Amino acid sequence: MMGLSLPHLLVVALVVLVLFGKGRISEMMGDFGKGIKSFKDGMNEDDKPKTVTPPAQITQAPAAPVVEPAKTPSETGAGQ
Repeated sequence: MMGLSLPHLLVVALVVLVLFGKGRISEMMGDFGKGIKSFKDGMNEDDKPKTVTPPAQITQAPAAPVVEPAKTPSETGAGQ
C-alpha cells in the first residue's frame, strides 16, 4: 500500500510547521476560512430575490397661501 499512515502524517505536519511557523499557518487558515465564508455568502445571494427600490419621489413644497388685499369701503358698497 502506498497510503499515508499516522506517523507519516505527523512527520509531514512537523516539517510544515518548521518551514512556515505557527503564526503563518494560523494566518493562512484564517484567510482560508474568510474565503470559504465569502463563497458561501455569494452563493446565498443568488438564492435571494433581488428587490428593486423605486426612486425617491420629488415632493413639492406647499404653495404659500394667497393673501387678498383688504377691500376699501368704496369696493364693498358700505359708503352709500
